Amino acid sequence: MKEITFEKEKTFLSPFAMRSDMTRGREKNEQPCPMRTEFQRDRDRIIYSKAFIRLKNKTQVFFSPEGDHYRTRLTHTLDVSQVARSIARMLSLNEDLAEAIALGHDLGHTPFGHAGERCLDKLSGHFRHNEQSLRVVDFLEKDGKGLNLTYEVRDGILNHKMDLKPATLEGQAVSLADRISYISHDIDDAVRAGMLDIDELPKDALEVLGKTTSARINTAILSIFRASEGKNAVTMEPYVFDALNKLRKYMFDNVYLAPSALKEEETAFNMLSAMYGYFTANKDKLPERYLQLLDRFSLDTVICDYISSMTDRYAVYVFESVFVPKSFFIK
Repeated sequence: MKEITFEKEKTFLSPFAMRSDMTRGREKNEQPCPMRTEFQRDRDRIIYSKAFIRLKNKTQVFFSPEGDHYRTRLTHTLDVSQVARSIARMLSLNEDLAEAIALGHDLGHTPFGHAGERCLDKLSGHFRHNEQSLRVVDFLEKDGKGLNLTYEVRDGILNHKMDLKPATLEGQAVSLADRISYISHDIDDAVRAGMLDIDELPKDALEVLGKTTSARINTAILSIFRASEGKNAVTMEPYVFDALNKLRKYMFDNVYLAPSALKEEETAFNMLSAMYGYFTANKDKLPERYLQLLDRFSLDTVICDYISSMTDRYAVYVFESVFVPKSFFIK
């Protein structure tokens, strides 16, 4: 029973951790589960959501990669969850809360990764994947009813970006885990794709973090432990954080915004722009569940809801359905 978990948390968690029995609760009251804590229930709701399942076919970095071993938005999410749980375990924080936040942090991501996000932001005037992730769990899942998650999980999802500040240490752990994860595994994918050689990365950063993915993640987590143990904050030692940011800048300059990537981004932008314009002029062509949202939200918001929910291949399918002529036979 969950009371056993409550007692364990009182005994073993840091005084700065968020205990499961101290949650600020849900917007809509529900009958408690006799076995699971509220954060465990949130984790399960996220895993079984349609938005989570769709992450397996959404781009992390490379559009429609040929190989089976490139990361997708789902494998990235699992990476973040694992790193966040490791941080939480070392600092005696609430692993269940960290896991739930990590699993939900990218539910609102667009098809074609950040290229899709930049496209919808330009077209609609404002689109941020972290805000959309919160919108997914609050309104879009379960046919507009939402998942009714706890305050702490919702806060962590909304504020997982590095320029924001989550209310809990578990949320702060996820924010750092996100950056650690995507920098490390995106390097792997870029090397596999032949876009860079590991020896081309900044040598001073690799001397601090390590040359392998496991070494970089291990170094970062241990640095967080040394900088955060016994403190009411989850931070990283400045020299390790600086090294991580050097790798991040290198990836932006040489992979994320490289000419080959920008060429593919232009293609994705043109496709999403065309669909955005089409549904703006033909709102009746939106699926019924999105038409129903127009009673509560603007057309721009609902079109962003629909397009951002798409997987890469479903976006291609919708585009072809709308804009590519169909063959026909004359009897």
